[in-house]
Amino acid sequence: MAFAVIAHYRCEPADVTTVRAALLKLRERTLAEPGNLAYVVHAEADRPGCFVLYEQYTDRAAFDAHTKADHFVELNVECVRPLLTDRTVTFTEVL
Repeated sequence: MAFAVIAHYRCEPADVTTVRAALLKLRERTLAEPGNLAYVVHAEADRPGCFVLYEQYTDRAAFDAHTKADHFVELNVECVRPLLTDRTVTFTEVL
């Protein structure tokens, strides 16, 4: 069964450019992962500094492998997360 992640990120307006660039670079690298089915980055239209990510993987193991990838650690854990003022993540199984 496919596994999906929906993440909501919020950052200060001064950090939008950095966060956006890192998320887009992360999307590019994640889409090349063998277990990734989708990685979509959204910027909320009426809320500057708010992003929504939708990620889909073949299974939970593929997602777990994604979180251990060098590009995930570099771009998400080390670059994006320290700039966030709020972060919520929902894990789902695709029906």
